Amino acid sequence: MRRLAAVFLTLVLGGCGGGDQQEAREPVAPPTPAPATESVTKGVTLSCGRSKVRVPDLPPNLERAGSFARLPALARPLKVRGALWQDGAEQLRVGVVCGVRGAEQFATLVARSRLTAYRGKPALRWNSRGGLRNYMWLERPGTAVYIAATPALASQVRGIAAGIGRPAG
Repeated sequence: MRRLAAVFLTLVLGGCGGGDQQEAREPVAPPTPAPATESVTKGVTLSCGRSKVRVPDLPPNLERAGSFARLPALARPLKVRGALWQDGAEQLRVGVVCGVRGAEQFATLVARSRLTAYRGKPALRWNSRGGLRNYMWLERPGTAVYIAATPALASQVRGIAAGIGRPAG
């Protein structure tokens, strides 16, 4: 482990432009931020207190159909904030589960779920009786992100999950 840390430190410091160079460098102006796009402003932001998670725009065929504050599959009562979209009988849910502090607690949150990983973070997958395919990962301590979809919309979950992140600004 020490050897890996030493290699990493050497590479990082080497990329900083070592102290041997005598060239004078002109100051570089910081890049100007790009103007906000409509998709950022149209997206939904869900929060667990101060911790916010941005949900990107969803496909145009889906219409906002309300919100939810409960996940029956959870083994213990936790605060849930979520939004629901639908296209006819097809449903997509995106939410946050608040209060999950660590991976050990997260792993036992849903009975009969499969423990996996998403972006190097602990994740759970399970199917519910209503046909929903459920996915949840621990975004950071205190905040888990939840996505569920009916089978016809399940192929869109990966793209939606990739767009979820902290709000801009």
